[in-house]
Amino acid sequence: MEVLKERQDLAAERIAQIAAEGLAKEGFDEYFRRMAAFLTLVEENRRFLEAGGLKTASLEELGERNHALYADILPENYDKSFGNPTFAVSKLGEDYGKLLCYLAKEIFATTIFCYTGNLEDVVIREEVFLEVYGAFCESLQETGELPGSDRIRQILYWFVSDYSEVERAKLVDQMVYPGGSASIRVLKEADLTDLRYLYGYGQYIGENELQIAKFLLAQPKETIDVMANTFTEGYRIGFELGGKDLSKKTSAELIYPIGFERMMKKAVENFAKIGLDVTGRDQSIATGYGPGTGYSVSPNRQYEFDHREDMALFLDKALVQRTVETLRAGFEARKDEAKKHAGPAVVEVFGQEDFDPVIKPEAPKMTEEQNGLGVELKAGMYEVQMSYIPHEERSFTIIAFPVPEIRKALPDDSEETYGKFFEEVIRINTLDYVKYRDIQATMIAALDQADYCEVKGMNGNCTDLRINLYKLKDPSKETIFENCVADVNIPVGEVFTSPVLEGTNGVLNVSRVFLEGLEYRDLTIRFENGMIQEYTCSNFENEQENLDFIRNNVLFKHKTLPIGEFAIGTNTTAYVVARKYGVQSKLPILIAEKTGPHFAVGDTCYFKSEDIAVYNPDGKEIVARDNSVSILRKTDPSKAYFQCHTDITIPYEELGELVAVKKDGERIPIIEKGRFVLPGTEELNRALDS
Repeated sequence: MEVLKERQDLAAERIAQIAAEGLAKEGFDEYFRRMAAFLTLVEENRRFLEAGGLKTASLEELGERNHALYADILPENYDKSFGNPTFAVSKLGEDYGKLLCYLAKEIFATTIFCYTGNLEDVVIREEVFLEVYGAFCESLQETGELPGSDRIRQILYWFVSDYSEVERAKLVDQMVYPGGSASIRVLKEADLTDLRYLYGYGQYIGENELQIAKFLLAQPKETIDVMANTFTEGYRIGFELGGKDLSKKTSAELIYPIGFERMMKKAVENFAKIGLDVTGRDQSIATGYGPGTGYSVSPNRQYEFDHREDMALFLDKALVQRTVETLRAGFEARKDEAKKHAGPAVVEVFGQEDFDPVIKPEAPKMTEEQNGLGVELKAGMYEVQMSYIPHEERSFTIIAFPVPEIRKALPDDSEETYGKFFEEVIRINTLDYVKYRDIQATMIAALDQADYCEVKGMNGNCTDLRINLYKLKDPSKETIFENCVADVNIPVGEVFTSPVLEGTNGVLNVSRVFLEGLEYRDLTIRFENGMIQEYTCSNFENEQENLDFIRNNVLFKHKTLPIGEFAIGTNTTAYVVARKYGVQSKLPILIAEKTGPHFAVGDTCYFKSEDIAVYNPDGKEIVARDNSVSILRKTDPSKAYFQCHTDITIPYEELGELVAVKKDGERIPIIEKGRFVLPGTEELNRALDS
């Protein structure tokens, strides 16, 4: 630690000097001065924290400090930020602009590391900044010219490669080792009546985080208990229904949004009662691993979108191998803890303003070869993780709640209306699973008789699909569809299966859908034998941009994907609540998938667990767990999986009919004109008819 502090002192001292120096190159001089000023600000905050500033400063001062650290990437300043590839390229040229924009993103990440006490991550980035600056100074002094962009690319390449081991080791430590996460320490030590604790994460703290913390603090204990108990009980039931032994596990990874600490403290108590301590991952919007423990609503989703393919600057076969190897080393060092790790428990949020991304030509973009390497990297990392935390021995749960920002979309922007809507979401998340279980069992009994299903749209929706289904050998003991109650995916409300790919053909269309926070307008996908053949949307005037948008964010760089799931959502209560409050477009996929029939492209719901017997509450085994792609795991595992699964839901008002068709041609209507017509399912229409 002393050596690390010495390195940090030397780096900070040198960075402070840059403001008094100058590069005789317009644009570059501004870049290095601004980045040095930011790192100096981070250093000042680090010393402030060391002196106990979180406990002595006022809430107002902490807010001002937080805003200053994120000011550069906030929407109102982003046009002039070197973290914006368009601005960076305009100032520095294409090659230097892209590279130094990437470096700016890494520098901005030091905010999080400063607050979470990860001094090494701060020092590493300070040193690479100084190395790049030194390369410019040296070249300009010796030749009067800028260093070659290849030289700068190499410095950054080795930064990414050399420190991969440090990064992966910390990632694994925090995931599986209780006590490894600074964010979990913030949670456990927080005095919830003193909102200064919110700034201990180092994440951006906006109105969403402040308001939800105040809102939940004001709720009665019974409300918080219901939220937390539903969350942790779903986790426990997931192990029970999956036939997995929870008693062998000692930790669960907690992923939650900042402001939900009151619910999370109760969740920690509940997990302790079933023998689990909690772990978490500290990270920033720069690190690219998705939400971590104590994450904030993004201060600028365009910033994240602009940097989504930054690895295009460096990704090659050697880097893929290096990343996978270092992840394996990280897990090997914590293999005992990993074996006892139970999996993630996740709280999602929804309700942010709609995001319509701008595709910038200046942002890095993967080549076709790199797309393949990216898929290989994702698959390799997943394989390593699953070898230490076997899929068949782990589980998870996910639940979602609205953030205060959704008030802008509600009938009136008032705390009272938000409170009522929040209560409705709690009601949706705690619906009577026994009632839904029994209704869905009736639906499954009809679907089990089918040879295939037909799904057709209405009201402008051009969906026309024929879904081929698994053929049962012993209907008395087997079933095609899983009866989904409130366990791993809260709330209740769907039956689902892995369709037979061969013979599954037609067009899937949705007028408007949000997938992973991105809006798709008039999304249309054509399938042939269960595989995607064509796709488009109407987001952009340029058709190639539409194709790239879907390829990157739905197909995740793959050339095609299979239909991995066919499901019928039954949670009409959620459907009606969303329309009552006018927030259909705000629903997370977790809830949206329960509000109509949906189709997942990618892996099946039984990803990597196809050989594990799964049973419905009635005791019947769900036998439709495989398809002709996933079964390739037995002969060619490299072609069996895609490491993605994206649900696309057709809302009831766009659904003309869903019919189960028997081998002899007899038709069993399930849904007609957006209403459930199968005898025994009429109860689902009560919410719709209200």
